[in-house]
Amino acid sequence: MAQITLAKGLSMGMRRAMEADPKVLIMGEDVGKLGGVFRVTDGLQKDFGEDRVIDTPLAEAGIVGTAIGMALRGYRPVCEIQFDGFVYPAFDQIVAQLAKMHARALGHIKLPVVVRIPFGGGIGAVEHHSESPEGYFMHTAGLRVVSCSNPVDGYWMIQQAISSNDPVIFLEPKRRYWEKAELDESVEPDPLHAARVLRQGADATLLAYGPMVKVCLDAAAAAEDEGRDLEVVDLRSLSPLDIDTVCDSVRKTGRLIVVHEASVFGGPGAEVAARVTEKCFYSLESPVLRVGGLHTPYPPSRVEEEFLPDLDRVLDTVDRALAY
Repeated sequence: MAQITLAKGLSMGMRRAMEADPKVLIMGEDVGKLGGVFRVTDGLQKDFGEDRVIDTPLAEAGIVGTAIGMALRGYRPVCEIQFDGFVYPAFDQIVAQLAKMHARALGHIKLPVVVRIPFGGGIGAVEHHSESPEGYFMHTAGLRVVSCSNPVDGYWMIQQAISSNDPVIFLEPKRRYWEKAELDESVEPDPLHAARVLRQGADATLLAYGPMVKVCLDAAAAAEDEGRDLEVVDLRSLSPLDIDTVCDSVRKTGRLIVVHEASVFGGPGAEVAARVTEKCFYSLESPVLRVGGLHTPYPPSRVEEEFLPDLDRVLDTVDRALAY
């Protein structure tokens, strides 16, 4: 089994999808000759040609709008938005067109478009290059929203997203692009929208997705030294939510802490907290608690570590939950 990075896993997954279906196309700013800012698409244009790996103008609305038209003609476009903060020029195309056309046509048309978005902080980037826009898309009916947290999921989930007949917002944690894991292609992957228990525990559940999964695993390992047994669940899909897996964990531990980089105010954790409270009220030993980014514009890179959740903030919240 070879060790691969998340960036490599995504690249391998897209390559495999392109080999399997000539209708799969990749398009975005610098995805071809340069191979993408994070080199995720490196080598694909050389192997598949400029008609299938398309360098576009710097126009996100044009990228997604063109992808919609191509999907209507039978193609399966994979759009790359170079950085999370650049998705907003394409917001109208995604929310008003991509998400709605299937319902508008009474189900007679399908839009198999994947919008890849490197998201989140932790790389010391400048303004507009470290954002967490997932709440906007999670709120939008008609979109599937998923986030991988490791190289193996990156490899499988991008293929599953490309094979979906619905539009998928595919969130890639840019701070995790260079972390490694072993890939065994013979292992059957989990369904695209299934949450996964990564660590069994009894005292409390830590729930995260994307970049914060590793933080929660590190927090659980640190808490073990203090005699605390924390379960860690990778949500993986934000829409639809695999709330059953989450609730099974909460019924076992009695406590839930949701961790994400997005602002706590109106963030994905609010929806999870509401669902869990509705379904698991009598199993809860404490309120559902949330750890997230502050409700401020994303700060300059020199102070982003004060803004983002970290191991200490997660462990402090665990203490609060266990104190009830």
